[in-house]
Amino acid sequence: MSISNERRKKSVSIIIPNYNGRQLLEKYLPFTLQAVHNAEVEFEVIVIDDCSSDDSVEYLQHSYPSVQLIRNPVNKGFSFSCNKGIKAAQKDLALILNSDVKLSADYFEHLWPYFEEESTFGVMGRIIDMGGTRIQDAARMPEGNRLKLKTAWFYYLADGGHAYTFYLSGANALVDLKKLKEIGGFNEMFSPFYCEDFDLGLRAWRLNWKCFYEHSAVCEHEVSASTKDYKTSRWVKMIYFRNRYYLHALHLHGFRLFLWFLRITLVDLLPKIISGQFWLGKSYFSFLANFPAISIARKRFRRLMNKHHSTTGIDDVVNTIIRSVQDQKIIRIE
Repeated sequence: MSISNERRKKSVSIIIPNYNGRQLLEKYLPFTLQAVHNAEVEFEVIVIDDCSSDDSVEYLQHSYPSVQLIRNPVNKGFSFSCNKGIKAAQKDLALILNSDVKLSADYFEHLWPYFEEESTFGVMGRIIDMGGTRIQDAARMPEGNRLKLKTAWFYYLADGGHAYTFYLSGANALVDLKKLKEIGGFNEMFSPFYCEDFDLGLRAWRLNWKCFYEHSAVCEHEVSASTKDYKTSRWVKMIYFRNRYYLHALHLHGFRLFLWFLRITLVDLLPKIISGQFWLGKSYFSFLANFPAISIARKRFRRLMNKHHSTTGIDDVVNTIIRSVQDQKIIRIE
């Protein structure tokens, strides 16, 4: 028996982190509100302002007084801001949404069926260029190299079926709020940005919660709009590589972790430092300095896995996603 779309629908907390995004909010928040109004569900909008120096706060207070506005006293980054929104959220599902994303009018219509399955953690939609058709982001297929946690390529199923994704994009992830709160939201170690969504997806999969991609749910993304105000490009690269180190140290174990550590030290790091790329050294030593916090995070997650009687490792996650498309016709996006 089919379930009516009305019974599938759930209430939604829309969580938008903002940093100097007044112009983005003005352009794209109306489309978010239109999409959720079209869905005809209970909803709340929570904007977490990350100590903006523009007039974002004044704009929201004047133009959208019904929006729940949370203000960070100092700039703390994406994961910290999202977690404040997650803590405040009260609905069934949470939509983690970048301020530079424009939702299609029927965005939510395609997502309700995923949450009929108890094991669903969340689902993301197709991300395309603003005003264009080029796909920026789709389902993420994991790299087969077991020493590297990375996406090999994007893909979607030719028949439009439910596709697994290695992790959900932090730009447009619709997530079961109860599971999101239980897992602890984003790891704030990754502040100010990069890889926190990857880590969240891996933790969900390792608790045997599934991450999906829905090709029919479309949103447009203004490229680099949400990070352009942060310092220099070299600083952004330094943060990115530091966070990549965090990701591997959190999810690799035993001899594989040891081999990965040797690789990044002897193969990746030393040649670049010798060639004058000292910014990578800053990434590496910042990562090492935070190893006590990494150890605490690993132990905390191990306790959560024990609570859920899970022994799922990275290999299990990778193999599950790869096997899921073996008999499927896929459209691959490099």
